[in-house]
Amino acid sequence: MTAHPPPRSARRPELDALRALVVVGLVFFHSSLVFETDGDFYVRNAETTELTTIFAALCVIWAMPLLFLVSGLGAWHSLRRRGAGGFALERLRRLGVPLVFATLVLLPFPQWLRLRADPAYHDSYARFWPHFFEVRLEPSEFPFILQGASYETGHLWFVVLLLVYSLLLAGLARRVPPGLGRRIRDGLGWAARRRGMVLLPAAPVALVSALLGVEEDYGGWSRWAYLLFFLSGFALAADARLREAMRRDAVVAAVLGIALAGAGTPLFLIAGETPGADPFMDLSPLATTARILYGAAGWCWLVAILGLLDRRRHTPATEEATQEATGEATGEAAERDGRPRRMYDYLAGAVLPVYILHQPVVVGVAYVVVGWRAPVAVKFAVIVVASLALTFAAYDVLVRRTPVTRFLFGMR
Repeated sequence: MTAHPPPRSARRPELDALRALVVVGLVFFHSSLVFETDGDFYVRNAETTELTTIFAALCVIWAMPLLFLVSGLGAWHSLRRRGAGGFALERLRRLGVPLVFATLVLLPFPQWLRLRADPAYHDSYARFWPHFFEVRLEPSEFPFILQGASYETGHLWFVVLLLVYSLLLAGLARRVPPGLGRRIRDGLGWAARRRGMVLLPAAPVALVSALLGVEEDYGGWSRWAYLLFFLSGFALAADARLREAMRRDAVVAAVLGIALAGAGTPLFLIAGETPGADPFMDLSPLATTARILYGAAGWCWLVAILGLLDRRRHTPATEEATQEATGEATGEAAERDGRPRRMYDYLAGAVLPVYILHQPVVVGVAYVVVGWRAPVAVKFAVIVVASLALTFAAYDVLVRRTPVTRFLFGMR
């Protein structure tokens, strides 16, 4: 092991809180797509607004990349604890089983509602369901090799990518000699001592974004950029010096991230004004430059978010905080922390099931609400509140209370 291994029992509750924040935020994000002017969401309101585009832009630059990076951090600890074979089996159970179940049970529903928006379409859900699975193989779209007229991975593209990346990582781990792995970790830890080195992964992310484009169907990033975020998270977990470097350079990363995003956004808008242009995929100098800035900004935002949150956690403000950190909290403090801890555990366990459940619920609620005569703000608020309530109710009543449903949704 390196001279600076991360503590074996270290738990970072801020990472679980971020995961929960992103997943809950996706309810707001997908609800806003109902009112997007140029979007192609399953259900669309007659009246639209440009504000949703601004809201989406602020989310896509960091939200889904953060989920992949945090997943990579968790993968390092899981692989270290279980070994490559055990890690692969655990990922198949925790991700593969809910992927198959949700594809069969939940994914067809939003597509059916999209078709039902056409007054000329009258097929029942039972009649549509088998047509959803009329697929063909498209190896060039790896890992989304199943394609069809009605079939789609929907919001489960995240689960597909995370499962594939995890299995690729498990296969790679079996072939990397332990000595080489130690030397790589030592090299990364040594390099992290220099200021700014933790920002260097922005370069490959920017390069992938520039050359391969950004895919709107997958959260506004290339599927291979997500692989870089996942592997970066895996590397960051390997040595405590990398974590220290993120805390040290967090402010610089925040300034750079804001500056890069501020410079790249106008370029995206200008590139998109050309008739027939696609700033997300075109290789024109303007579009390519915009994506370079976008990719670099995304990595800087992640370093800033994780580093600044970790700074707060490593600055105990009171003697009580110090006692709790060393396991010496009083009984009164432990009792006082009982309720927040239960809420934290509840939300941490709910992340994947809520992610799987939320989009069909949002689409179902929106399908009803868009027919109302009400202002956009009212409709948006109703969709968000009703979707959150129904999603967590479904999780609490239908998922978390029985071993079978917990297994089907990837819960421990």
